[in-house]
Amino acid sequence: MMQPADFTALLPFLIITATSVAVMLLIAVVRSHRWTVGLTTLGLTAAFFSLFISLRVAPRQVTPLLLVDRYALFYIGLIVAGAAAVALFSYDYFEKKEGRREEFYVLLLVATLGAAVLASSSHFASFFLGLETLSIPLFAMNAYLPDRKRPLEAGIKYLILAAVSSAFLLFGMALIYAALGTMSFRRIASLLAGDQPMETILILSGAVLILTGVGFKLSLVPFHLWTPDVYEGAPAPVTAFIATVSKGAMFALLLRAQVAAVNPTLQTAALIPSAAAGDPAAGPIVFLIALIAAASMIAGNFLALLQSNVKRILAYSSIAQMGYILVAFLAAGRFAVETVTFYLVTYFVTTLGAFGVVTLLSHPDREADQIDDYRGLFWRRPLLAGIFTAMLLSLAGLPLTAGFVGKFYLVAAGAASALWTLVFILVITSGISVFYYLRVIVALFANAEPAAPIASISFLGRGLIIVLAGLLIWLGTYPTPLIRIVQAMAAGVG
Repeated sequence: MMQPADFTALLPFLIITATSVAVMLLIAVVRSHRWTVGLTTLGLTAAFFSLFISLRVAPRQVTPLLLVDRYALFYIGLIVAGAAAVALFSYDYFEKKEGRREEFYVLLLVATLGAAVLASSSHFASFFLGLETLSIPLFAMNAYLPDRKRPLEAGIKYLILAAVSSAFLLFGMALIYAALGTMSFRRIASLLAGDQPMETILILSGAVLILTGVGFKLSLVPFHLWTPDVYEGAPAPVTAFIATVSKGAMFALLLRAQVAAVNPTLQTAALIPSAAAGDPAAGPIVFLIALIAAASMIAGNFLALLQSNVKRILAYSSIAQMGYILVAFLAAGRFAVETVTFYLVTYFVTTLGAFGVVTLLSHPDREADQIDDYRGLFWRRPLLAGIFTAMLLSLAGLPLTAGFVGKFYLVAAGAASALWTLVFILVITSGISVFYYLRVIVALFANAEPAAPIASISFLGRGLIIVLAGLLIWLGTYPTPLIRIVQAMAAGVG
């Protein structure tokens, strides 16, 4: 039977759920885009501040499915903040368009709830339920503009590939359950650390299938083929949500599994990455993840060089960024948690800012996704051009930006675990990435006639993009407060 403390721990989940119901009821009574966005943002803000109440009872295992600890609450806060930013950008985006817009925010809230469940999952059942709660609304969000061909195409592609990845995940979970008789992460870690005989082939096959499903969700090479088409076709705020909230939640889940491998015996088993990939004792899964990381960094950056569409450039850039994060993921123990978490925070800020500019510049009838749409932007909208430049420089990892500190952390984590090959690839491909970011930046400052008039931008959208730019500079010049928070969070994860 659930205790009052369980409900306190679940407060953020309850508030997000209640907000989605309240938004549905509001839409049934009155159709007001402004009120719907206001209620959505209010609910997400309340969910964010409820994290401090839940913190009083953390860590707490709520049923065998959910573990609400500092780690989960930190990631839920990041997810909720990212979702709130997407909601505010969506107001600018959908306000310019005719038709029904309010239902979008119900889908956004349900997807956010799924991402929060993923961040606190401690069981395969909650893992799958959270993943589906996140993915199913995304099908509709991708295809939310039915009067256009590309969003519909993006929605169908995402639907098919998400179904395939879910099938891989389920089959992998079934194989591990067949071998170990449990679906609890902790119980699985405990059994793997033991010396009793087990069906290694089943466990390895299950781990590979789960890795395949996760690879689809994180758009890692060679499971990345959907990413450029979906990024290009989906509405810009949805693309921002997929790039940040969806991928951040999945990495939160993977990191929790990684920490379970702190046990030295598990390192020998090497079914979950915990040792340096270059270690000869490292198992096949560690080697496979290292290979995927290298392929993602190389393919993501080289394919981005061939693009002239800004959303496709950001899509390939995100593939490379996921490869960078895998380098830290392969590092040992809690330092990996610190590094990945810090980099994900900087990635959220930078990606939301970059897609925020794309969203604000998009027109009611088309996205601002061609490089020519940005040509000479500095002479018409210097603030937006300056902020977009800062976001691109941060993605490239240049100094005085959050991305630079994040990349420094990644290299330090890789070097500390002697992942020299991956560190070398990270540094070289980061250098290559500067070229395609500079192509966009040069277009921003080119002296050219505007290709199309720029739609009006609300005070809300302008204020949010300025806040994100401020965070970008703050994290790039004075990251100490965030580092301390991340270190405190990582010390309590288990």
